[in-house]
Amino acid sequence: MLYDIFRGAIGVVSMLAICYIMSSDRKNINWKLVAGGMILQLILALAILKVDFVYQIFDIIAGGFVKLLSYTDAGAAFVFGSWPDDGWLQSNAYNAEQGEMVKVPFKVGFVFAFKVLPTIIFFAAFSSILYYLGILQFIIYGLAKVLSKFMDLSGAESLAAAANVFIGQTEAPLVIKPYLENMTKSEIMCLMTGGMATIAGGVFALFISLLGDEYAIHFLTASIISAPAAIVAAKMLYPEAKDTKIDRVINVPKEKLGNNILDAISIGTTDGVKLAVNVGAMLLVFIALIAFVNGLLFLIGSIGLNDLINTSTGGNYTCLCLEYILGMLFAPIAWLLGVPSSEIVQVGQLLGTKTVINEVVAYVNLSGIQQSSELALSPKSVIIATYALCGFANFSSIGIQIGGISAIAPGQRSTLTQFGMKALIGGTVACFITAAIAGAII
Repeated sequence: MLYDIFRGAIGVVSMLAICYIMSSDRKNINWKLVAGGMILQLILALAILKVDFVYQIFDIIAGGFVKLLSYTDAGAAFVFGSWPDDGWLQSNAYNAEQGEMVKVPFKVGFVFAFKVLPTIIFFAAFSSILYYLGILQFIIYGLAKVLSKFMDLSGAESLAAAANVFIGQTEAPLVIKPYLENMTKSEIMCLMTGGMATIAGGVFALFISLLGDEYAIHFLTASIISAPAAIVAAKMLYPEAKDTKIDRVINVPKEKLGNNILDAISIGTTDGVKLAVNVGAMLLVFIALIAFVNGLLFLIGSIGLNDLINTSTGGNYTCLCLEYILGMLFAPIAWLLGVPSSEIVQVGQLLGTKTVINEVVAYVNLSGIQQSSELALSPKSVIIATYALCGFANFSSIGIQIGGISAIAPGQRSTLTQFGMKALIGGTVACFITAAIAGAII
């Protein structure tokens, strides 16, 4: 146990050191905020994972959340028809002979387009209902107050961080829509990083279907305790200037709730459609560009590297590609997070896959690994990987955030494009901090 805690501490300190080194203004880092955020994350993690009655409460919430999201299937099936349920998940593969660089399984893309994207629309409409009734404001306000108590945040930042926990990076900006155009660069950075470090309801059930119902509580816990870690990472990478006047009042906006509940549903649906279209378009472009880069790498590897990589990885990677390169780069990170030395390459490759493509494909690969008696990871490595992968921090999310947030706040487009890569780093660091803590205490 002491060794696990020591390894976890090494991981946390290492991740914070990365943020410090890459900070745009080290002198203005608010160390009180950093300390408060880390303390809050540790308290939440210990309470949820180690206190039995708290664990039971969150387990019930996780189960209810999955049930709620399942109702989207009825509407999506009516509009698009039914989709195949058997065998639609398959591991990502690379075919050196045919030169296929990124082979995202067709049925995964099918389900994403006709199941996950509709969930964005449904959840936007459902959130609008909760907003109209005052329920969502109450929940988000409560968590925002907790975050602001431990960390020196503006009202908009607290609300954004709280909203990201429940509704993810594509829907959360709707909660603070009236604030968006006037938010400072540091606040926008905090919003983007929080979105990268948490997950949305649309993929919650999908992840559970990959790893099993028993992991529902871990996905929910990861999203919650990653919120303060994301704030810490964002505020270290791009601190707020000390002379900036910050509005600390936490006030959930009440604009555009609608004249009645039907009007609220209409407003939420319209906003959800805008977000879903932007998400789909940006994913299409970014994944296509990644495939293009992998095509160039395949040609480079044809001089003999492809065969060498195929042999050295036992067929997991059959050619030179971004996933393989980042997998090797992330192997030391996997060790820092507490993964046993014999499994750091496997976990590192999962982290690389998540960063280059997305967390869905990474979880598909993790599921495939666990179904193999020869490749299966130890329980500790699975837990660490589960938490480390539980966030939207990947290249595609840069496009999602630029498209989604700028659709409702056009004036912030230049800031969004400026912080795309930095938010990706911050969200990744936040997920890794959460994984290091989980690996130390579970």
